[in-house]
Amino acid sequence: MGNPDIVSVMWKTVSESCNLACDYCYYSDCAGNASAVDRIDDQLLETFIEKYMAMTRGAAVFSWQGGEPLLAGRDFFEKVVHLQAKYAPKNTVISNAIQTNGTLIDDEWAKFFKKYNFLVGVSIDGPKDIHDKRRPTGSGAGSFDRTMAGVDALRRYGVPFNILTVIHEDNVGRAADLLEFYKQERFAHIQFLPCMDFKSQSPGEPGQYLVTPDEYGAFLCEAFDTWYNDGQPLVDIRFFDNILRAYLGMEMESCVQREACPKVLILEQNGDAFPCDFYISDEYKLGNVGVDSLEAILNHPRYDEFLKMKPDLPEACRSCEYLALCNGGCPRNRVGGTERSAMAVDDRDYFCTSFKQLFKHADSRLTKLAALLR
Repeated sequence: MGNPDIVSVMWKTVSESCNLACDYCYYSDCAGNASAVDRIDDQLLETFIEKYMAMTRGAAVFSWQGGEPLLAGRDFFEKVVHLQAKYAPKNTVISNAIQTNGTLIDDEWAKFFKKYNFLVGVSIDGPKDIHDKRRPTGSGAGSFDRTMAGVDALRRYGVPFNILTVIHEDNVGRAADLLEFYKQERFAHIQFLPCMDFKSQSPGEPGQYLVTPDEYGAFLCEAFDTWYNDGQPLVDIRFFDNILRAYLGMEMESCVQREACPKVLILEQNGDAFPCDFYISDEYKLGNVGVDSLEAILNHPRYDEFLKMKPDLPEACRSCEYLALCNGGCPRNRVGGTERSAMAVDDRDYFCTSFKQLFKHADSRLTKLAALLR
């Protein structure tokens, strides 16, 4: 067996513990009850960081998610950065990112993120009327004001952050409104995530997207028209930025759009390891980082099987004029690729027609923009 590199690690810090009760959450028991938080065990944390740092070759990349990872407490993350420094080989570049609903961020959290160079992702579904409808607290109250207070704290201390917007029935027809909201709030980095209804602990139950390909295609086109801004985009929208990279002959960074899935390690709170956040089931379990060696986990035959899925394109993709812009999309959305892909057509990505609609709509302007950038 070889000694493979890990590109990055994403750890579900507190499993499904959360102080919000978003109705589309893929954790079945995440209902805004944060009274009993079960965070990563201290010994497991140290064991993994020591193993991981021993395998790094100049860079160590961590992403902390949940549930709501801030429920683990600042003492937990103080321990994280201490252990990273303790075990990192000399001259290792350490990166930390965290995805949060933002409601718990105060000045002390913001100071911590600034001190240790955390990149913060904040989940906001749009203006207050949209956000509060789908992202309430356990009591049913809206979370928008608390989230925006967290954003204000990040700004006060100069913490870099980006915005993750879940696209669902309540905002898929309001792309222009979303872009205006981002502009008013001076949000510079945006990522869209189409909403899928599935439960991570129930892999036998097929998920369903809450928006149709036609709806999402129209959304992308409307968002692009505003984003383009006469060839002078004012915000970074991840999907559009990746397409532009392809027009410039550069490799795309989004796993959905790349030729191959990156080799990452997804860890549940208890240390169980998986190759992807959308493949959390026994069928794809690679081992447990508290018990198994990282070499054994990363060389597991299931990992090889997983990595072969994305490049195994259906014929319709192989002959598509837009293949270089999407590379077949995500395997989880194809028939046969995963139990969550029941709505795909002819083995193609569920959003195949959405992507084609955008690519055709945007081609001339992206060609022009790429020429200007060169």
